[in-house]
Parts: sequence; C-alpha cells; structure tokens
Amino acid sequence: MSSLRNHRVIIASLFLPTTAVIGESNPPTPDIYAREVGSTTQDSDSRPPAFRHATTRSIGSTPAPLKSIVDDLKSRTISPIASPPAEKANPFSKFASLAATPAGKGSTSPPTLHSLTSSLIDASLGASFKIQTTRPDSQHAVRLQRKESRSASRPRNPRSYSFNTNIESYYFAPNSHCNGGLKNAVDSVKDRMTNKLWVGTLGNPTDDFSPDLRTNIDRRMWDMHSSRPVWIPDAEFESCYDEFCHQVLWPCLHYAVPDAPKTKLFFESASFKQYVAVNQRFAEAIENVWTEGDVVWINDYHLMLLPLLLRHSTRIPALARAPIGFFMHVAFPSSEIFRCLSVREDLLRGVLGADLVGFQTASYARHFRQTVSRILAVETLPKGIQVEYGITGGSREGRGWFVDVGVFPMGIDVSALRERRREPDVSYWVQLLRQRYAGMKIVVGRDKLDEVQGVRHKLEAFEQFLKKFPEYQGKVTLFPPLAAGGVSDVVARINSAFSTLTYQPIVFLHTQEVTFSQYLALLTVADAFLVTSLREGMALRTHEFVECQEGRHRPLILSEFTGSYSYSGFRSCIAVNPYDTRGTAKAIHQALTMSDEEASSRWEDLHNHVVTQTAQTFVISFLTRCLRANIEHTTQTDLNAVPALNTSLLIPRYKHSPRRLLLLDFEGTLWRPDMSRAGLLAPFTPPEGAVELLKKFVANKRNEVWLLSGLPVKSLEQVAARAPGVGIVAENGCFVKVPGRGTDAKGGAWITMVANLNLTWKSLCVEILNYFTERTPGSFVQEREASVVWRFWTGPTDDCSDRQWARRQAAEAQNHIFDSLGERYGLRIIPGANSFLVLPNNISRSTAVGAILHPGGPAHSPRSSIPDLDVPVNGSVGRETGFVFAVGGDEKLLRRLNELDNAETVSTSGKGTDAKWKLDADNVGEVMWTFANCP
Repeated sequence: MSSLRNHRVIIASLFLPTTAVIGESNPPTPDIYAREVGSTTQDSDSRPPAFRHATTRSIGSTPAPLKSIVDDLKSRTISPIASPPAEKANPFSKFASLAATPAGKGSTSPPTLHSLTSSLIDASLGASFKIQTTRPDSQHAVRLQRKESRSASRPRNPRSYSFNTNIESYYFAPNSHCNGGLKNAVDSVKDRMTNKLWVGTLGNPTDDFSPDLRTNIDRRMWDMHSSRPVWIPDAEFESCYDEFCHQVLWPCLHYAVPDAPKTKLFFESASFKQYVAVNQRFAEAIENVWTEGDVVWINDYHLMLLPLLLRHSTRIPALARAPIGFFMHVAFPSSEIFRCLSVREDLLRGVLGADLVGFQTASYARHFRQTVSRILAVETLPKGIQVEYGITGGSREGRGWFVDVGVFPMGIDVSALRERRREPDVSYWVQLLRQRYAGMKIVVGRDKLDEVQGVRHKLEAFEQFLKKFPEYQGKVTLFPPLAAGGVSDVVARINSAFSTLTYQPIVFLHTQEVTFSQYLALLTVADAFLVTSLREGMALRTHEFVECQEGRHRPLILSEFTGSYSYSGFRSCIAVNPYDTRGTAKAIHQALTMSDEEASSRWEDLHNHVVTQTAQTFVISFLTRCLRANIEHTTQTDLNAVPALNTSLLIPRYKHSPRRLLLLDFEGTLWRPDMSRAGLLAPFTPPEGAVELLKKFVANKRNEVWLLSGLPVKSLEQVAARAPGVGIVAENGCFVKVPGRGTDAKGGAWITMVANLNLTWKSLCVEILNYFTERTPGSFVQEREASVVWRFWTGPTDDCSDRQWARRQAAEAQNHIFDSLGERYGLRIIPGANSFLVLPNNISRSTAVGAILHPGGPAHSPRSSIPDLDVPVNGSVGRETGFVFAVGGDEKLLRRLNELDNAETVSTSGKGTDAKWKLDADNVGEVMWTFANCP
C-alpha cells in the first residue's frame, strides 16, 4: 500500500459522494444524545428528537431542495392518483413515548404488551409503522430500480455549508444515490490513500444551472470534497441511466431477461447512444484532470465503455499506458444471458481497455472470462484474458495485451462500525426495542424494492412460516426496512390475517426514515437476519448484522444467490433458495429454535470472514494489483519502438563466444507451412532449407541447437533423424528430445513433460470437437499425444459469412470445453486466427526451455524425470553459455529469456513485443544463414 502514496487515485463513479443542492442549507440536526459522553444509561425523559432528513425539508420560505434526478424525471410523466397521507418524521417515535410511560404509577418495570394496546393500534395504522402504498403505475411496475444503500460508516447528518453566489444559493449534502459501500471503503483507507479525486455526477437535474454557478460548484467541490462533477444534460442522463442502465443492463447482469413486451428494448435499445455519450463525457472529464502517475479506478456497469475510451484518448496519448482498473460491484451473468445483448461486443471491448477487471466472486469472474472467450474468441486464462491485436484497436492496434481478471470481495469498515455501535444513542434505541418487544422474537431484513432483491419472496415465506408454525403467531415480528414501495398487497394480506390488538406481524419501515443508529439497534436485538435476494453482487448488510451480533450470536438466513454466500466463512449461515417458500419458512423456524451453542459456532465462522475481508483489504488489494498489472503490461514495447535486428552488432559476439545456445521456433520462423486444408492434411515432410540450416548450425561444436515446435512427436522424429544433433521441443512443450552428443549421434529418448498429468480429457475433448465439426463445414480435428487442435477454417482469409459462422462455432466450442473440462482437468485453450489448441495449463515452450536450462535438466544429463518447471532461467547453463540466441514468436519465452544478461531475443511475430530485436519472418532464412556460416 505504501506505493499508493506516490499516486493520486481518480475514482470514477456515476454519482459523487457529495452533491450540490439549490437553496439554503438546513441547520445541522442536534446531537441525538445531548448528554455527557461518559453516561451510558438513559432514563425515559432523555429520548432523542426525531430524525430530520437533510435533503427533503426546507426552512421557512426558502426553496425546497431539488429532488433526485431519477425521481424528478419520472415525475414529469407520471403523477399519483391521490396524494399520500402525511407521515411522521421518525418511525420509532412511538417507542420513545411508550418507554416513557410507566406500566403503573411509580412502577419501574417496562410496559407490558397489554398496557400498550392503544399505542400499538396507532402504530399499526398510522405513519409510524405505515404500510407503504404505491402508485397504480403499470408502466413502471416491473422496472428494476437501484436505490441508495445504507452502510456502516456513512454519516446521516454531516455538517452542511451554504454558499451565496451572485446567481443563487446552494449547499453541499450527501448524495443519496452514490455507492455507499465504495465511499466507505475509500474513506476507511484515507490515512494511507491521501491523494484521491472523485469524478461523477451530482445526481440532481442541472440543466438550469448557469455557467457561473457550475464554475463556482466545480471550484468548491474540488477544494472541499476532492471531487470533479461531470455535467450531463438531463435528457441524456435520463435515457442513459433510467433506460439503458436500468431496463437493459441491470436486468441482464442479474439474470432477469425481460418478458415479451420489453424484448425489443432489451435487444435494440436506442438509449445506448446516450450511454456512449455519458461515458464519453466521463472520459473528457478525466482527461481534464489526469496527470502522469495517476491511477484511474472505474466503478460499475454504468461506465463499461470508459476504460477503452481512455486508452483511445487523442488529447492525452499517455493515458494509453496509464494504470486503469475496472470493478464490477454487481453480479455478472453467464454467457448465455450476456450474449443476448445487441451491444455485447462494445461493452466487453470497453471493459478490456483496463489493466485489471475486478469482481465480487470467483463465479462472476469466471462468467466474464467465459463470455469474453465465447463472444470475442480470445484466449482466457485463470489469471486473465490475452487480448490479441485488433480486438481493442486504437493505441493498442498491432499489439497484444493481457488483462488481469481478479476477485476482490468488498467488506465493511469493522472498526468504524464498532465505534458507531458504542455511541449512546444506539444503546438507547436497543433499550427501547427490548422494552417494546419483550418476550417477542424479531426477524430483521433490509432490502431495496427491486425485483432481484426477493422482497416478495421474503414476505411470502414469512407468511408460510406463520401458517406452518401457528404457535409462533403473536410471538414473531418481521422488520423489513425498505427503500421504496411495491409489496403493499402482501404486507396488507399478512397483517390483516395475523394481526391482533396487541400484535402486528410485519412492521414496515421506510429506510429513509430510519437513522443509522436505529438500524444498528435493530441488528443488535434481532433474533435472525433474513436475506432472500434472487441475485446480488455482495450483501454487505449481512456483514453489519454479524458484527452487531457480537454479544448475542444469533443466526443469519442467507440466499444462496448472493455473493457473500460464495465465501467459505458465510457457509455457516442457514442457506435458503428464495424461490422455495416452504424451505425458507423452515429456515426461519430453524433460526428461532437454534441452540445457543450451535448459533455461537456458526457466528464464529461468519465473524472470522467479516473481520478478515474488510473494506480496507478490498481497496488495498485492488489498487496494488492494478498497479502491478500495469507495470507488467507496459513493459511490453510497441513494435515500432523495437529496433530491427542488427547483425553487425551480434555476429562479433557470436564469433567470440566459446559456447552458444540457439533456441529457434520452427513453424512461422524457419518454416512457413501450407495452411490450406490439403496442406494441413498432407503427411509431414521436413522442409529441406530448414533441415540444412539446422545441420549447418549443429556442425559447429560450439553450438547447442534446440528446435521449438507445436508439431507432434511423430512428425518431428523425421527432423531428428535427418539432423540428429538438434534438441527438439514438441507439442508446445509437452515432450523434449535431447540432442545427440559424441558417439550418441541419434540423441536420447523423448522425455515427457506431462507424465504426472491426467490425459483422459483428450477423448472427451475430441468428442466435443467432433460434435462441432459436423456443424462447421471444412473443419477437422487434429489429435496429438498430449494436445488437441481444431482447425475450424481453412479457406480464404477474407471475413466472409462462412468464416464468421466458423468463428462463432469456434467460440462456442471453446466455451463448452472450458466449462466442462477446463477447470476439472486444468486445461489451457490458445485461440488462433483459424484454429485453437487445447493442452494442459502449465505446459508451454517457456516451461520446457526452463527445464532445459536448469542445471540438472536434459541439456546436461538426460533422464526420465523433469525438474521443477517453476525455477527461473538463471541457472548455471545461462551463466556458462556465452551467447544465448532466441528467435521466434512466443512472447512468454522471449520475456523469460530477457532475464539472462547474455541473451539476445528476436521476435518474428510482427506484433508488440518484449524482445530486444525484431525480424521480418520473410528474412529469417537469410539472417540465420549469415550466423550459420560464421566459424
């Protein structure tokens, strides 16, 4: 993390943590507990005042603050049939008055349920526990909306500042739409990440903001909040955010393919143009503030095009090599879902402009790799994606590029949450809740009311629980603080069926009306916490519950479709399938009847994960990995910057070296094979020119020559027979043949590098490829001893419809092999222009050369076993050899050989390379004969 002190981090998120609101600032809310800090107990007369929402109330005649841009835009076309009744500011206000009323005159005992009947009726019918109603809005009934989230360290009432300009007055306030988890994570490392800049929108309609006002806000946001607003026209933002992001991307990412009426919008959304425009405005804003050394951190699905837009920057060419990380805070679906998007390739290419792409869970990262492999047909590895030239274009055209893909689970700021829990007002509300619900069981949940949160499933499961276990009727209450309406019918049905004069099964709270202290109090007194999400990136509210249960250790009921459940620590929860109503009802009963010993054991596992995977860990690991990935990527030099091979400089070294090691690629370097169908299916015949060159090199006793090839052993045996002094690496590193020495002119036997690997995958792989061969005209399978090649196209290289079909089939085949065999057998798939290769994951020409150069390897003493392949190329062979000369197109091998001071690496790939020299493949023969003819 110390390296981050030398960098400024530009955090790009759709919404800034702080927004500017037109009007006079509200006075700061009084301290909830106005007594001396030393006191930890309260009497009934010292209750805190009701919470006042800083952004929804105006003072006197001052203008009301602007609404959220989303709400404002919706209000332009939809109006409620009837105005909702007035609501009291604090949903817990009844608790305070109830607690203040003694059970009897002079009594000090808490009030009983019987004595609170009248107050409870008021609470159940009034605004304090009002069942939220929704507008009869058929147009937006199924829209998936993202609302603000509450998090541990986010202050509810920060201090506000008013500014009076010549135009109008405004003040800064927390942005209710910002990513609270991200903000808290960044704040948790503020002592170590001292230089940061937020880039995002205010979240308010801004068309009426004058240029002078915008300039004033820009300056003060920069000075006071380290933020740079991105100014976007309201109509453009509406189309991007409310249409494309929420009606297209959001459902897709959460496995919710829209139904028939919305199918056209899902597949062909004109709002993508506005999505592109918003991403372009973010790119321009970052260009205006970026300086050399800045790290750009792009967040979430709203900005999937931004990484590549920055790479393509014409104003700031240096951005092409800047550290850029992209983190997806939500889920990522399987390729079957994502491929339905009409703009799928644009979105994937946009994300692949980053050095590092991060996800919440390993399954989301795997889905992303598979989707990229299937749609873009590029090589995917467990660590990331090898993006070939032509995929990203722009500044990367003509170069390969590796994009790291990693898993970085978000957490909470545990220390900040513990500090908040110790505040007196939390203890106060805990006391009131325990008095009010003495003898009752409390089940708590907190959700946003979009379809993927499974709120309706939760309520229906609770209804089923009350029916199946009638002994708990009147004894269990469900608290679901919610961000909006939409399930009032279910709440009304349950409450009308099970309520009595002294009991209400569901206490429906509006999240906006509950202070964070009250929320922590609910988590503290809860007997179970219930999450029934149908799909969720990470459920940080479960982490808050676990930490708040430090003294009670009550169980967590968690949907198996949340990101949190994928981690081993959270497997100690009570897992539920939210679609299984009866199973969830049984889980509620299990949680409420669980023994203290079992609950404590489960809580320990949960807590160990919460305190280990914290918000600080998330930020540190992501940014340091981003910097490391960028360093690895930028070491690759652009092809234009690599000098052409200068034989006049190298030949003198070659002549005067007592020992010379030559590593020569066969296909594409010494030999240009016939890639037509007839040529590929014809029996292999060693090319005369290449064989004569190898024999010439071997004739010099100071030379040790190794031929590196992807051909099978059977074919290369012919080369070994005609040039016995040449060492051979076959099938891209699967087999090695030691060169002949002295009387052993034929050389040693073939040494297998895959002796300890399970090769039963080959028959399964061939079976899959035969299936695709039947459906792809002209394709065929080449099975080798430890690898398999599928040639899906052997015709003209122009991009005709038949070739496009063949490439789609190849992408499908790669995806199918990776899904069914890749992780199980540890396979690697290397795609080419017209074919792809399947071989064991840890086998390559680089690992074979590493074994050759190892002091105990086959270059010294032929034997049947191979030493550790992970040893660096710095053994005695490298030091004893005066001149190491490697010519080929394997970038991994060339990069590894650069570690040797006496190595000269030459790339013939015609792409960006780390090699010291470049050489046109057509000139390889002439240059090699120049060296071969030297004494």
